[in-house]
Amino acid sequence: MNRRRFILRSIGASLALPGMPSLMAKSVGGNSAVQAAKGAGMGARRFVAIGNLLGYQTKQLFPTTTGRQYEKTALLEPVWDIREKMTVLRGLDHGVKGGHFAVHSFLSGVLNSEAQNRPDGNVTIDQFLADEVGFQTRFPSLTVGSEGGIHGGCQIAWTKSGVRVPPVTNPAELFEKLFVSDSKERQARRQEENKVQGSILDSVLEEANRLSRKVNKEDKDKLDEYLTSVRDVEKRLELRQRWTSLPKPHAPFEKPANRNAVEDLPLLYEMIALALQTDSTRIATLEIGGDFMPQHLGIKKDWHGLSHHGNDPESIASLITLERYQIEHFGKFVARLSKMNDGEKTLLDSTTVLFGSGMGDGNSHKNSDLPILLAGGGYKHGEFREVPREGINKVPLCNLFVDIAQRMGVEVDSFGSSTGRFS
Repeated sequence: MNRRRFILRSIGASLALPGMPSLMAKSVGGNSAVQAAKGAGMGARRFVAIGNLLGYQTKQLFPTTTGRQYEKTALLEPVWDIREKMTVLRGLDHGVKGGHFAVHSFLSGVLNSEAQNRPDGNVTIDQFLADEVGFQTRFPSLTVGSEGGIHGGCQIAWTKSGVRVPPVTNPAELFEKLFVSDSKERQARRQEENKVQGSILDSVLEEANRLSRKVNKEDKDKLDEYLTSVRDVEKRLELRQRWTSLPKPHAPFEKPANRNAVEDLPLLYEMIALALQTDSTRIATLEIGGDFMPQHLGIKKDWHGLSHHGNDPESIASLITLERYQIEHFGKFVARLSKMNDGEKTLLDSTTVLFGSGMGDGNSHKNSDLPILLAGGGYKHGEFREVPREGINKVPLCNLFVDIAQRMGVEVDSFGSSTGRFS
């Protein structure tokens, strides 16, 4: 029994490895993950999700007319020129409650506090996809956001083990991650670390294989579950070894200086676009967090205070200014992808872009009727769609995540709180 506990503790320690950022398979033998990858990424499916902490003024966002002839609203005006490249969706949510404490469920559909007994925990769709297809690029995913503001940092991305993925917090850090290669000394240290970790994994697998011949069926089933995870770690270690000595793409501009969350937002979008274009990653998230200061837009009050506007016209007007800025730069990002070539098509054709929030109404702390814009990805766009919000025909937002995953080539029939595939 003590021997078994030792092995499971060893495996558990090894499971910390999947969070490492630079992973791709080493080309070894006929089972190499690299041999199954899609070349340099041309035409490969990609996914980007953008969310904010406090939602949008849905009365100023959603039109009243469904279909292709929907009218321009105050918050849709900044993206009106790209409306043929996107779809406005109303009625989608996760059926959760909790206000600020439920915003983290935006990409998972599951509250962290209720995820302990779920096989995939409260994993978010970006991390779920990264586990499935992330080995094809240097970075399985990019999580961009902040560590400041209310509730202590962005919470848009979560792993299957219920761990928040820490974000890249500013343009300078993201620039270095994407474009600055390690020194030869650092590469040597990484290679040595890889050897040590590989040796540990070999010992764990050898010991576990010996143990599997001695335990009963119930314990063997449990051990097999752990071994599956360990083999996944082994694959990820091979992926990291692949990238240790390979140079990163050439930087198209000098390392930027950090300013503030408002002025940095366009640059973060641009570098995410470049990360997709260079096939450094195919999955990215960007959360506009609590350090987004309206003062940099000439607004005196703080964002959180404004969100509890109590129907005060001046506060709502300030929120509209703030939200229009965020939506404007989402629109510019979509337009940017539409001008980047990806083989015979554009990068937008192969990239599904989801924009919204886990907060439906910041003033009343509702997490229902979420603001959702969907762009690119080969979807048929150019309309406003409203789905049933209640009853047996209600459509969960996670149904859309199932559809996105399947379009990414991932065979999955359910995700989070889904009831089927979005159509």
